[in-house]
Amino acid sequence: MEKKVVDRFIKYVKFDTCSDSVTGKTPSTEGQRDFALVLAQELRAIGLCDVEVDIWSYVYATLPSTISNDAPVVGFVSHMDTSPDFTGTNVSPRIVSNYDGGDITLNQEKNIVLSPTVFPELKNYLGQQLIVTDGNTLLGADDKAGISEIITAMEYLVNHPEIKHGEVKIAFTPDEEIGEGADHFNVKKFNAAFAYTIDGGEIGELEYENFNATGAKIVIQGSSVHPGYAKGKMKNAVTIANQLLAMIPTFEVPEYTSGYQGFYHVTRFNGMVEKAEIEFILRDFSIQGLEERKMLLHSVVRMINSEFGDGTAAIALKDQYFNMREKIEPVKYIVDLAEQAMRETGVDPKIVPIRGGTDGSRLSFMGLPCPNIFAGGHNFHGKFEYIPVPSMVKACEVIVRIVEKVGLLNAKS
Repeated sequence: MEKKVVDRFIKYVKFDTCSDSVTGKTPSTEGQRDFALVLAQELRAIGLCDVEVDIWSYVYATLPSTISNDAPVVGFVSHMDTSPDFTGTNVSPRIVSNYDGGDITLNQEKNIVLSPTVFPELKNYLGQQLIVTDGNTLLGADDKAGISEIITAMEYLVNHPEIKHGEVKIAFTPDEEIGEGADHFNVKKFNAAFAYTIDGGEIGELEYENFNATGAKIVIQGSSVHPGYAKGKMKNAVTIANQLLAMIPTFEVPEYTSGYQGFYHVTRFNGMVEKAEIEFILRDFSIQGLEERKMLLHSVVRMINSEFGDGTAAIALKDQYFNMREKIEPVKYIVDLAEQAMRETGVDPKIVPIRGGTDGSRLSFMGLPCPNIFAGGHNFHGKFEYIPVPSMVKACEVIVRIVEKVGLLNAKS
């Protein structure tokens, strides 16, 4: 299983599948379509049926049941795109064998070092194989590790018919990283009672609550005048934008928050004297907290307009996804089942909130309860991303064990 999952992962990360919120297309980038077609070919080759790539590049497939009882249909979901926050072009992964606990030089020329001084969790993987970047790109474990693990687990089940199981559905989605991964997901066609996204971080993560999320865009209109004659006439949009940002609570940003703390996060800032644009993401585990963050942005816009004139600043908000906890708790047994599967495969479960979102949060509100399970990676969305190989193997084992356990549910009733 180890060689299979590693070989797949190394192959998959070399596909440039960075998503792009600007194109307005689904998938948002052509690389995702190319990757989807390759995945479909591989799914057919390992023996899955009903393999389809739809017009939006969602990949669907089925592992047929090998039992006669009417067990629930379980699904597994991962996403094909990588984050637009850091380049995924020309990914060149490297395997570090028998990690010794010290610094790992990712790029000697640029002096880029993955160090346990900055990332102390590296010490948890002494003696293990790690897959790292070359310091120029992200790695793509979010979520090509999940895809590799699902396909490897399905192939294992095909090749081990002694493991009895019910029907299993899998799906790979585009554009999760830009909040659009569930936009065209066909829950009815998927036809699973429940599913799991394999999209979490370190080994053992099991999550069934996530942020409530809203995107915000503030546009500031300025007025350009020659700087030598600008007194009392120029309205510099960049300066005004900086004044607005100074009104955001200093310590309610990702750099200073953890656990159940929400935040404001500036994701993009473009500006000239005539016009500036600021894009935010707002995150909070409670709806009330999210609404308070929206109100604060509205209030700072009002203050800017009060000082610089009506119409100087305008705000647009768009809700993105909500905390799936309310949809998972009525069927909490699916979380308990995954927890048991982890323990039975030698993994210590870590039930924690997702400080982000997954396709599973939106799918849960679309009628497909969908907790999240670890894929094994660390430091997603940047050059310091890495993944321990044993964590990937354990993810495969957990998937296999979940499938086996789900197949027993009705057999016991």
